[in-house]
Amino acid sequence: PFPDITEIPGPSCYCGRRGCLETWVSGRALQAGYAQHSQQELKAEEIIAKMRSGDRLARLVWDRYIDRVARGLSLVVNTLDPDVFVMGGGMSNVAELYDELPTQLARYTFSRVFETPIRKARHGDSSGVRGAAWLWKG
Repeated sequence: PFPDITEIPGPSCYCGRRGCLETWVSGRALQAGYAQHSQQELKAEEIIAKMRSGDRLARLVWDRYIDRVARGLSLVVNTLDPDVFVMGGGMSNVAELYDELPTQLARYTFSRVFETPIRKARHGDSSGVRGAAWLWKG
């Protein structure tokens, strides 16, 4: 399910490759998607606010974003069957992510029912650093 044929080869990534998942499912990716269709550069927070106020383009860009997140995570579900997803980064602060993502994920997983919990990282944007420190400390 990822990438879609229309997404190949994908945008350049900071790592030097093209089409990495990060280039499709980050706040910057949401901003780029909106700018591509509107020629207007807005921050992710502004796009989310427009979506919440009923802006059609912002809603379409958000739907495309959620679809990409779902397709990316479905690869993990279908191969590893995790007990939980813990979402981090700036986009993890968008409440709609937790409402809409499970339904979208069910479209791409082997089972028609998606029951894996999707949680927001407890320590916000510093969760990754805390986890790395915890692992290093051992």
